[in-house]
Amino acid sequence: MPVIEDIQAYEVLDSRANPTVKVQIKLSDGSMGEAIVPSGASTGSKEALELRDGDERFDGKGVLKAVNHVNESIANVILGMDAFRQSQVDNVLRELDGTKNYARLGANATLGVSMALARAGANALKIPLYRYLGGVNANVLPVPMCNIINGGAHADNGIDFQEFMIMPFGFTRFKEALRCVCEIYAILKKELQVLGYSTALGDEGGFAPHLADNTEPIELLMSCIKKAGYENRVKIALDVASSEFFKEGKYHLEGKTFSTQDLIKRYEELCAKYPICSIEDGLAEDDLEGWVKLTEALGDKIQLVGDDLFVTNEDILREGIIKKMANAVLIKPNQIGTVTQTMRTVRLAQRNHYKCIMSHRSGESEDSFISDFAVALNTGQIKTGALARGERTAKYNRLLEIERENDEFLGERF
Repeated sequence: MPVIEDIQAYEVLDSRANPTVKVQIKLSDGSMGEAIVPSGASTGSKEALELRDGDERFDGKGVLKAVNHVNESIANVILGMDAFRQSQVDNVLRELDGTKNYARLGANATLGVSMALARAGANALKIPLYRYLGGVNANVLPVPMCNIINGGAHADNGIDFQEFMIMPFGFTRFKEALRCVCEIYAILKKELQVLGYSTALGDEGGFAPHLADNTEPIELLMSCIKKAGYENRVKIALDVASSEFFKEGKYHLEGKTFSTQDLIKRYEELCAKYPICSIEDGLAEDDLEGWVKLTEALGDKIQLVGDDLFVTNEDILREGIIKKMANAVLIKPNQIGTVTQTMRTVRLAQRNHYKCIMSHRSGESEDSFISDFAVALNTGQIKTGALARGERTAKYNRLLEIERENDEFLGERF
């Protein structure tokens, strides 16, 4: 069996011009694997620590500390280990760090090593990454959840909700579902130009126009979906990211103050009026009683996704399942720190009939790891931004490659 022969980490750039960690691993049989770690803008307070330097370089956002941890502390421990023992190596990383949230080494260091090792293992066996991680069970290409209007922390435009997304359903091929979304995206750009709005892009490739409130983007999307001829085949998904405007027990948006019950009623009204199939982070991560009420109100009607609520953490998700909070979980590997921990969270969710959505971050790269990961784990859904910017299209193009290899599209249905 090949063993880990060499490991090198470097400081590279993500899509927001911030430094991030790249890791390259070489095995004793000559196989190589590399990975670039993403970074979020809207982050939950319980996420694993993203280690930054905090000095004068890059306004404190440098990652040389994390890079050095890979090249020194981590390398000293994992060199010579069996390359195919992913979970064993990941467990060594956890033990070496010794904290609950990778506060010492940094989750950006450990995840880079973990992803690069998975790639190296796949390359050693000369099989695709999704097949290496998922085996013969990896047979579901995910429905794209495309963020095409940005607000909140992903844009500077006054819209409170962070993402307005569209999801295509009922297509038999991934490429046809993707074409549908591309056509709506193109119509949206023309529509914004006609209305005199900016077509500047947010962090995730969606448009970031200055609109009146959180309803106008939905109305705009509904118009574009109809003009594209997909009125009955596309639904709307929202990422509210409500922790961003939750202060002193109240929600402050649209120039008003909402109680938890007021905001739940607002969602009920939106869902009654529009074909909304999913709401992510509808309530703040600390509004736990509110999450129970939200799930009681809408959990049997739509998908309620916990992102900041669960932060891809198996223990936190388990508590949420027991308390019946949400019915879906967003999966972001850098929230938890290793490939193995991510897989454990997905398996827990699936055993308890919670939906899973593999997700990118606002600070991304050309690395398409999450595309393979979504297929490997049969998450059925993926969030990876709009149909613009190379770091987003890299994920979609990888999924197109996987479809060609398998000649199938099997996704979630609502």
